[in-house]
Order: sequence, then C-alpha cells, then structure tokens
Amino acid sequence: MKPATPMNGIAALALVLAAASAHAALPPPTQAQQEAAAAKKAQADAQAAKDKALLATSIDAVTARWRARAGAQGWKTNAPVAVAAAAPAAPAAAGAPAAGAAPAGQPEGKLTPAGAAAPIKSEKLGTAPPSTDVKAGPTKAEPRGTPPTVRKDTPKVDNR
Repeated sequence: MKPATPMNGIAALALVLAAASAHAALPPPTQAQQEAAAAKKAQADAQAAKDKALLATSIDAVTARWRARAGAQGWKTNAPVAVAAAAPAAPAAAGAPAAGAAPAGQPEGKLTPAGAAAPIKSEKLGTAPPSTDVKAGPTKAEPRGTPPTVRKDTPKVDNR
C-alpha cells in the first residue's frame, strides 16, 4: 500500500467537494419552464395518439388483405373479434399495489386458507400416483439375430 501524500489529500478533498456540489438542490422551475414542459408533454401526447391511430390503420389494412387472400385460397377464417379500447390508467394511491400486481386468484398475492391447507401432490416426492404414460418396467431384451418387429398398420413413408 502506498503512503499518503499531500497530492492524495488534495485529490480526496476535491472529490468530497465535487460530491457535495452534486447533491445540492436544484431551484424550482420558473413559470415559463413549467409552461414549456406542459406544452412539450401535450405535443408528445398528440404525436403518440397520432402514431397509435396510424398503427391501428396499418394493422387493419394488413388484416383485411390477409382475410381476402385466405378466403381466395380456401382457408377457413373466423369472424374478426372486436377489441375494446383499454381504459386510461388511473394514478394509483400512494402505497396501494398496482392493478394486477397480485397473481390471479390470490388476493394480495397470498395463498387463501384453502390453498394453504391443500395437500401437495408430487410424483417426485412420492405423494402422487405415477402418470399413466410411465413405463411399467424395463424393456425386455430380444435374442441376438431377431428381426425387428414391424407393425402392419404402420404407413410406409418414403423419406429419403
């Protein structure tokens, strides 16, 4: 480790002063700055609404073109589903959880008493019966030279 030198002390003092000035509070914005920020936000919101409308128009055009081609080629199409517009997000109260923060079916993200009391069933832990698709035992060995078994109802596939 290097011994402390006067240069190190000066550098440390400069860092402390720089950090103190970085934490200084900014003055509140002036009325003109607040109005400029509000105008900029309104302009950004208007542009976002315009972009959203253009995207919806583009999606509708692509959908209409696809449906026309699908019908002409004999594909089955279902009727279009109307999608409701999303409700504007209301600001959440301070300290309140955001909407949809808890897992579905679990109020406030906590297990209900019935869910907590339900037994845990697991094949791995041995608390559930084995699945029906599990082998009952090992595959039996065939004697050497036995031809492979071919099921007659298996379709012949030429996949060369």
